[in-house]
Order: sequence, then C-alpha cells, then structure tokens
Amino acid sequence: MTDATSSLPRRAAKKPSRLAMLTTRFAENRLAVFGLFLVVLAILAALFAPWIAPQNPFDLATLDIFDSMLPPGSTGSENGLHYLLGTDAQGRDVFSSILYGLRTSLIVAFSSVGFSMGIGLVAGLSAAYFGGALDAILMRIVDIQLSFPAILVALVLLAILGQGVDKVILALIIAQWPYFARTARSAALVERNREYILAVRCLNLSAPRIIARHLLPNCLPPLIVIALIDLASSIAIEATLSFLGVGVPVTKPSLGMLISNGFEFLMSGSYWISLFPGFALALVIMGINLAGDHLRDILNPRNS
Repeated sequence: MTDATSSLPRRAAKKPSRLAMLTTRFAENRLAVFGLFLVVLAILAALFAPWIAPQNPFDLATLDIFDSMLPPGSTGSENGLHYLLGTDAQGRDVFSSILYGLRTSLIVAFSSVGFSMGIGLVAGLSAAYFGGALDAILMRIVDIQLSFPAILVALVLLAILGQGVDKVILALIIAQWPYFARTARSAALVERNREYILAVRCLNLSAPRIIARHLLPNCLPPLIVIALIDLASSIAIEATLSFLGVGVPVTKPSLGMLISNGFEFLMSGSYWISLFPGFALALVIMGINLAGDHLRDILNPRNS
C-alpha cells in the first residue's frame, strides 16, 4: 500500500535570509571575527569605564601627587591602589585614563561618521535622482573639498573654531561628508534607471518617498563599508589633532591627548605613559580595519 503522503509535494526548504548568509560568511574569517571582537571590547570598555576603572583620573580629589610617574605594577603610597599600567606625571592611573580616553575617541568617531553619512546620503542621492543644476553644484563642491586631505580641512577648521569635543566632531563632519556623497551618488546613478525605479515613478509617488523606500536600501552596502573605513580614519585624525594640541581639551582627553601627555617623558624612561594609550589606539584601529576589509569583500557583488 502506497503512503498517501508520498504523493503530496514536499515543502521547499526555507531559504536563509541575506543577513544570515552575510553573518555566516563573516564568521568564516577568523581575522574579521577577531577584529569585531576588538571593536566590541573597546565599545564595552568605554561604556562601562566608570565601573571598570579603579580611579576617576580626572577627579582631582582622587589623585595623589606622590604617586606620579610610578612604573607598571606599582602600588600607591597612600591609597594602596594597584596601578596595573603605572601612573603619569599627575599621578593618574594610566589604565583608567585609557578607558576614559577611549570614551572620548569613540564618541567623536561615531558621532562624526553618523552625521557625515547622513549628510552625504541626502546630498548624494538627491544629486543622482534630480540631476541637473543640483547635481552639478553639489558635485563641484565635493570635488573641490576632496582635493584637500581630510586632516588638513579639519586642522584649518579647528584653528578657527578652537578646542572642544563638539568642535572636533563638527570639523570631522565637514571634512568627511564628501566621501559619502560621492559614493552615494555613484551607487544611485546605477540604480536610478533600473526597472523598479521606473515602475514606482509611474505610480506618481513623491521623490522623497522613492528615494527613501526604494533607492536608499540598494545604495547602503558600499556606504556601510565607507562608514567603517571612516570610523578608523576619524579615530586616527582625532588622535593626531589632539596630539598636536588643537583637538579635545585636557579636561576631556582622548587617546591622542594621552599619548601627547607622555611624549615628553619618553626619553627619560617613562615609556608607559605614551606606550599603552598608543597600543590601545592601534588595537582599536586594527580591529575596525580587519572587520571592515572582510565586510567589504562580502558586500562586493563580484564576490557574491
């Protein structure tokens, strides 16, 4: 007797989502996973710095001048605090300073990249969709600004605006939005004349709705890669500006400011003041680049 169910069509296996496929491919690369681990670790360390750090390095009441310039592994003379990475000239715990400096660096990087990406998206998609004079004007502005290095633009702006976390963020936004605008326009030009865009235009939908619901999702993959590259670049540029003394103020130091604070003591043998913040900065940038490089390969249509 034949089983009655054998004649029924078998249910097709559920196809994994695109996100699941991307996650699987990303997890296959150990270097990329290690890079993502470094980035997540840095973000968690920055978020929970007040609870992880043994000392608030910028609270004068907790500092002891007698504990200044202690080498790694030393113990405080009065408070008995163990300084894992030593102390600086003001008696601040270097490990605690790195955690708090990491917060400032990541705030500057994520804020500047987020706003730069938003401005660049609006400018690039609008230029590609509407074309004409709007496209010509926006792209000429982008071309002129891209002819100068981002760090030079930020340096000139900070010389005018002065020091401050908000001013550094503003300078980086102005310096970096053209990269997103150029990439968004290039991706949108490819999609603008495809059948699905022509079809929704026939439905008399508004231009903002077509751009937001149909054009934007198909232009995001290359912009995500640019955002990761710019994230590492923003951290490096901010550290350079702070090292030069035109970035964040001493009251809210970043990793670059911490490196600058210990630079004058390198020749005297107090290497740890600059070495460990520099090592932390290198690890964060390396983690972002490792994850970003593999994500770029995954999102590349030629490799899919």
